[in-house]
Amino acid sequence: MKTVVCQSPGDLRLTERPLPQAQPGEVLLRVRRIGLCGTDMHIFRGTQPFLQYPRVMGHELSGEVVSAPAGSELAPGDQVYVMPYLSCGDCVACRQGKTNCCTRIQVLGVHRDGGMAEYLALPERFVFKTEGISLDEAAMLEFLAIGAHAVRRGKVQPGQNVLVVGAGPIGIAVALFARIKGGKVTVLDAREDRLAFCRTALGIERTVTVGEQDKTHLSALTGGEFYDVVFDATGNVKAMERGLEFVAHGGTYVLVSIVLDRISFADPEFHKRETSLLGSRNATADDFREVLTAMKAGLIPTGLMNTHRTTLSEFVTVLPSWMDPAAGVIKAIVEV
Repeated sequence: MKTVVCQSPGDLRLTERPLPQAQPGEVLLRVRRIGLCGTDMHIFRGTQPFLQYPRVMGHELSGEVVSAPAGSELAPGDQVYVMPYLSCGDCVACRQGKTNCCTRIQVLGVHRDGGMAEYLALPERFVFKTEGISLDEAAMLEFLAIGAHAVRRGKVQPGQNVLVVGAGPIGIAVALFARIKGGKVTVLDAREDRLAFCRTALGIERTVTVGEQDKTHLSALTGGEFYDVVFDATGNVKAMERGLEFVAHGGTYVLVSIVLDRISFADPEFHKRETSLLGSRNATADDFREVLTAMKAGLIPTGLMNTHRTTLSEFVTVLPSWMDPAAGVIKAIVEV
C-alpha cells in the first residue's frame, strides 16, 4: 500500500509498505480522508516534542471498514471516524475517564505510525460510525473535538467574555464551541487574513490584530474588565506568557497549545487575579460526540473551513507550500 513517511524533519517520502494485518479485536480500515493538522506541520519542521523519526503522520481520519471482529457493531462497508488517542484503559487517568491524558497514551501519527496510508488496523474501541455526516466532515471531527474539550475544561458560561488567542484551526474550533456555549467571543491574532476568515466565515465579529494597541482594544471590548476565560492556541512561548495579562480577576487561563520550551509569568499578576490555570490535551469520546451533534445541527461551517485538498500521492509535493502562511490554509484534506 502507498504510505507517506516523514523520515526526518523536512524529509517526506511516498513509499510502499505491506498491508497491515488486523489482530484479534482490531478493525481493518480503508483510509479515505486525512485532515492535515498543525501537529503534522510540527513533525515536518521537527518541533513536535513527543515524537521519534521516522514516522507516518496522520491522525484526523475517516474511512471505510474492510473487516471487523466477530460480534462487532461495525461491518464491512461502514463509514467511520477514528479517535486517534489510543489509551490503555486502566491507568490513573483512564480510571477517572480522562483517557485524553492516559499515562501510556499512543497518539496515532505521533507516538506510533498514523493514517497517512491506504489502510490502517486499529483496536475496535477507537473506531466509530459516522452516523450520517460525510467523509470530509468525519475527518474534521478530531481537531474540532480538541476545541470542544478545551471549552469544556474552561467551563465557558453564557454571557462570559471569552478570548481566543490564535486563529489557526484549533483556535477556530475553540471559538466555535465557546460561542455555542453562549460566550461572547473575541479572537486575537497577528494575521489579518485569519481574523477576516473568523468574521466572514464564522460570524465572529469581535477580532483584534496583535500590535501596540491590542491590549487597549481588548480592554475596551470588555469595559476594562478583560476576559473571564482566555484560551491560548498559538504554540508560541511569548504569546502564552503574555496571555495571562488578558485574564479577568477571578478568571481562567486555558493552554491548548504545546511548545518544546518552558513558560513563565509574573506571580503577582497570577496571584492577585486568583487565576485558574489549566492545560487542555486532546479530547475524549464525549467531545467527539458533541462535535458530531453540532455538525448534524448545522452549527459548524465545515465546507468553508476546508480550504485546501490533495491526494495521498501528491501530498509530499504540496505540503511544503501549504506551510507558507501566504497559502491561507485553514483545514486541508487529503483524499485516499
